[in-house]
Parts: sequence; C-alpha cells; structure tokens
Amino acid sequence: MTLVQLLYYIGVNNNLNRRTTMFINLIKKLKSTKGNSLAEFAVVTAMMGALATTAAPKFGAVGDGAKAGATVANLDKIKSAANNYYNAKVTDEGKGRFPGQSKYDSKVGGFDLPANTLTDEALETYLETILNTQTGYESDLSDYVYVFSPAVDDEDALAGDWMSMNPTDDSHQIDAGFDVDGAEDMKKNFGNQGISSPFQDGAYIYLVIPGSGSGTDAQAPCMIIADAENPSELYKTLTP
Repeated sequence: MTLVQLLYYIGVNNNLNRRTTMFINLIKKLKSTKGNSLAEFAVVTAMMGALATTAAPKFGAVGDGAKAGATVANLDKIKSAANNYYNAKVTDEGKGRFPGQSKYDSKVGGFDLPANTLTDEALETYLETILNTQTGYESDLSDYVYVFSPAVDDEDALAGDWMSMNPTDDSHQIDAGFDVDGAEDMKKNFGNQGISSPFQDGAYIYLVIPGSGSGTDAQAPCMIIADAENPSELYKTLTP
C-alpha cells in the first residue's frame, strides 16, 4: 500500500473523506519524483495532526461509554446477588430481606420511610427528588453504604479498590458510610471478593428502603445500587 493509499484509508475511517482527498490531491501535485519529497512530508505531518485532533474527542467518548457499559454490567451482577440473597431468606425465614437488613422493615443506609408512606411511594420520591441530584462522587451520598467495604480501614477493600479513596492523601473520598453485616454478606456472595468500578472515582454503593405495611398490604423492601461516579445515571433498583 502506498503512502497516498494509506492516508486515504485513514481519512475514510475517520469520516474525513473531503479533507483527506484535498491533501492527497495536493501531495500528487507536489510529488515530482519517486519517493517522498520534503514538501510532501510537511503536508503529511499537517494532515496527521488534523486527524489526531479531530479523532481524539471521539476516542475519549468511546472510552467513557465502555466504562459505563462495564459498570452497568457490574451493577447487574450485584443486583442478581442481592436478589438471590433475598430469595434465600424467604426460604429460610419466611420473609425476605436484603444484605444488611436485620428484618424486612429495617433500613440500610441513611434513608428511612417518611411517615405514613409506603415503600413504593418512598422509592418514587427518592428517585425523582434526590437521586437525580447525585451527579458525582462529590454529591451528598450519605444515604448510601459501600457494597463491599465494611470499614474505612479494611485492608481487603483498600487493596481491591472497592471503596473510593483520594489518591493524593488516601482519605475517604465520598460521603457513603459502612454497614459491616451488609458488606460481609455481599462479599460472601462473590466468593469473599468485591468488585472495583472501572472509573477512577467510582465505587459501588447501595441503600435499602424498608418494607412497609402488613398482611395483604405488605410491601417488600427495595434496594438502590449505584456507582459513586454518577449515581443519577449509573444505578439499578431492585424490588422483589
């Protein structure tokens, strides 16, 4: 493949056909002997710079999209493990509960049922008025606890990058808390291991809104699982 053919191929694959064709025509006019002239190399250098500048933002977007896809897949794994845990408790105890819950009507994290509110109503309110404001790890995430980290000084969680730490001073980076029982239950479901987020500032966090009602009006608890990178966009809900 000649140099001109190679440049044309690169241009096509970067949706820059018109610009690439212009440069190729210029190269053909400049080329008077076999091989590559100094003028041709100068044009080629300019062209490659233009291609790199144009393509770089697209490649960055692709990288972010791949990370988002990976974290959504991890959220699905956590959701599946929590659902299996819940169903096992239904069999063993007659009533389901999530990791970290002592009973089906206890909370995990900092969000409790408002007075005279059922679980489904509380979930809807949280999604519409609170979750949509949690756009990054610097948001108020104090309603959540870590999925896999039982304590801020847990060596396994630190080594496995299962919690979000500030790389400059190793301080705890987000407002999420810890639930020892919940994190240990979760780790058991993953072979005593955790999962790290593909994002530098990410970490998996969750909360449980208590179940409510009684008898035929009883409602199961519900769970919100998110990546601290951007909970408003990267989250899953689980209502058995």
